[in-house]
Amino acid sequence: MTAHHAYRRPAESPLAALGLAAPAPDPADASPHRFPDGGSWRTELPSVEGPEALAVVLEESERQAVPVHRVSQGSGVWMLTDAEIAEMVAACAERRVELCLFTGPRGTWDIGAGTRTNSGGAGLRARGHDALAGCAEDAVRATELGVRCLLVADEGVLWTLHRARDAGILPGDTTFKVSALIGPVNPASYAVFEGLGADSLNIPSDLTLEHITEIRRVSRAPMDLYLEAPDDLGGYVRMYDAAELIRRGAPLYLKFGLSKAPALYPSGEHLRSTVVAAARERVRRGRLALDLLERLGAAGGMSPLGARLPGDLVRFPVPDPQDTITGGKH
Repeated sequence: MTAHHAYRRPAESPLAALGLAAPAPDPADASPHRFPDGGSWRTELPSVEGPEALAVVLEESERQAVPVHRVSQGSGVWMLTDAEIAEMVAACAERRVELCLFTGPRGTWDIGAGTRTNSGGAGLRARGHDALAGCAEDAVRATELGVRCLLVADEGVLWTLHRARDAGILPGDTTFKVSALIGPVNPASYAVFEGLGADSLNIPSDLTLEHITEIRRVSRAPMDLYLEAPDDLGGYVRMYDAAELIRRGAPLYLKFGLSKAPALYPSGEHLRSTVVAAARERVRRGRLALDLLERLGAAGGMSPLGARLPGDLVRFPVPDPQDTITGGKH
């Protein structure tokens, strides 16, 4: 979808006949940015919690002709065995789908009580050195097994992993995705996350179209957005906004989530039937969203399948490790 592309608005002709035509889109609101392959949007299936759920997603996406660029998992690297990760890596490589796994300990699951207060404490962030180390351990382990996309929910973890990538500790083609649970909500914070090393950023699904345009005026880093958000992220359903979200938010990952579904994290055999059923329904939700885009004439501009890199982004200067230790005094 190019910046000047005009798609049909929902019920455009009937409403115009009744004197209720929508205002014309402002060309100034269109994002000028694209993925490096020239595409304006990609797709993501979240909450793919293990090999069995992945197999269902790959089978259903083929059956329902739902293109999938990325699958992501929410329970964490440490909730999967090496064999499970290797199986997922191989299955995704065969289908040219990017696999993204969540890193390390989170404040909502550890022993800290602050997250259980009314204020929520520090939320998902990694508490203390040991939690930071756990996230780094997950990152090294996952990338050694072939994973090339990692989910993070802490600014310090993101900066640490970006520095590790810059230093060659992690593979140079590793990408970092900021979790929806700490997603930025204004242009300044979005740009800060980009500077810290983010390659795509989940933004909350309750941001307005104007908010998205404001972000695009300061950053070209890819956005991830739930067209249908899980209940713990608000349960918003924005399928009819999909075309305009692409127009304003490109480059954008359309995430096919699921509201009114049980919580899945941390996943395991006790939730097996729910995880599999939810994975299958997420693909169906994706088909519904793509059907809508096609009816409106807004399905053009998708990145080629297999595309995964974000393009050149703006980063903060990475300090010399010795400067970090000595405060710049040698």
